[in-house]
Amino acid sequence: QVQLVESGGGLVQPGGSLSLSCAASGNIFMINGMRWYRQAPGKERELVAMRTSGGSTEYADSVKGRFTISRINAMNTVYLQMNSLQSEDTAVYYCNVVGYQTNREVFDAWGQGSQVTVSS
Repeated sequence: QVQLVESGGGLVQPGGSLSLSCAASGNIFMINGMRWYRQAPGKERELVAMRTSGGSTEYADSVKGRFTISRINAMNTVYLQMNSLQSEDTAVYYCNVVGYQTNREVFDAWGQGSQVTVSS
């Protein structure tokens, strides 16, 4: 099994910064992709940022230039640095990691969610 534990988030004023981290542990053989999603009240879950095993990254248009996804390979940890936060960024953020377990079975794991609130 693979487990994800998120940390970070909280309350920040508009224009401020926050960072989220997501640590993957368990029977991990290979990680193919790491993603951050968010879900605001009354809205569908949306993809915010993704990073492939090769290091390529993609971002939602709404966060380009403000958010950065990164990974520390040795620790199987993915980060989301969020700058210039706006009220529209208020949501629960979820990390998602996909890959292969040591028994070569595919895994698709989700973090528990982290609340990010942007408010003055």
